[in-house]
Amino acid sequence: MGKDLGKTSTGIQPNVAALLSYLVGFITGIIFFIIEKENKFVRFNAMQSIITFGALFVLQIVLAIIPAIGPILLVIVNILSLALWVLLMVKAYQGESFKLPIVGDIAEKQA
Repeated sequence: MGKDLGKTSTGIQPNVAALLSYLVGFITGIIFFIIEKENKFVRFNAMQSIITFGALFVLQIVLAIIPAIGPILLVIVNILSLALWVLLMVKAYQGESFKLPIVGDIAEKQA
């Protein structure tokens, strides 16, 4: 990895903790945001997970109740969500502060 991401209050390597903050979407994001008090890298990724996957969760619910076009859009959103989920976990594990547009700026301010 090579980058020094500092220490965490959990004792978990920062890149692993950041990856885990994406593992179960906004749920693990919330957990890591609450338990990690020191490491800005982990807190940033946890907040980005909360915002991104929380918004996608709400979008999926809305699309599921829209007749006709909703299910089609839901499939597209699910495929894109999966790709985004994998990308964010890989970038976090590599120790890279990968900021999503808009969401990344909000997460950075909150972390």
